[in-house]
Amino acid sequence: MDVSLYQAAAAMSATARWQDLIAENLSASSIPGARKEEISFSDVQAGLASGTSDPQKAGFYIPTANQVTNFQAGELRSTGNPMDFALEGPGFFTVQMANGQDTYTRDGEFQLNAKGQLVTKEGYAVLGQGGPLQFDPNNAGPITVSANGNVSQGDQTVGKLQTVEFGNPNQLTKHGAGFFTADSSTAQPITSTSTQIRQGFIESANTSPTTEMASMITAMRMFEANQKVLQMQSDRMSRVITDLGSTSPS
Repeated sequence: MDVSLYQAAAAMSATARWQDLIAENLSASSIPGARKEEISFSDVQAGLASGTSDPQKAGFYIPTANQVTNFQAGELRSTGNPMDFALEGPGFFTVQMANGQDTYTRDGEFQLNAKGQLVTKEGYAVLGQGGPLQFDPNNAGPITVSANGNVSQGDQTVGKLQTVEFGNPNQLTKHGAGFFTADSSTAQPITSTSTQIRQGFIESANTSPTTEMASMITAMRMFEANQKVLQMQSDRMSRVITDLGSTSPS
């Protein structure tokens, strides 16, 4: 068995996956609060050393790729829009999808729907501690949100934004660009204690097109290098087979 063929093919598969993640990051780079996907490379045992049955003695290794979400905070930028909100700290806004499931996001680009409810730009209800936040369409007072999440409309108290934190956000599952869901068996949301809300600000995605394009060039070069190794080994095997087939019996 030609191990180098398997290794080169596995490396090509890993770098192709990296290119897919870069494409996802590029498409999400304009979404407020979006979190980039990163990849790390490692290797796994794929055979035993010659002449041994000891599983601890690897004959060779195959490269593999591991995906992880980077939860580092993005840059805050002022928009002057009172319906824009950013989070300082590790917390998430809680929103309710059409099917009633709670999801979590850092995208604070909110608006009011026809019913006077605070919703995301996708139309999902933004939750307060008592449910969806409801505003009075007859109240012309400005909507204000304090750093700890208290929401007011003019001099009327509306509620408090429900922001949550997770002990290990890597246990969250990505649900589209900018949203995450939590498996109740592994990730339990807790009320935010170290997160503040900034009204009139938006958090940028924690990646940039420039960074991702530089990574794309690196990934393509790695893919091409392993492609050349694969081609070289294939050509070598073809020559060996041709030479053996043309050898006259003695």
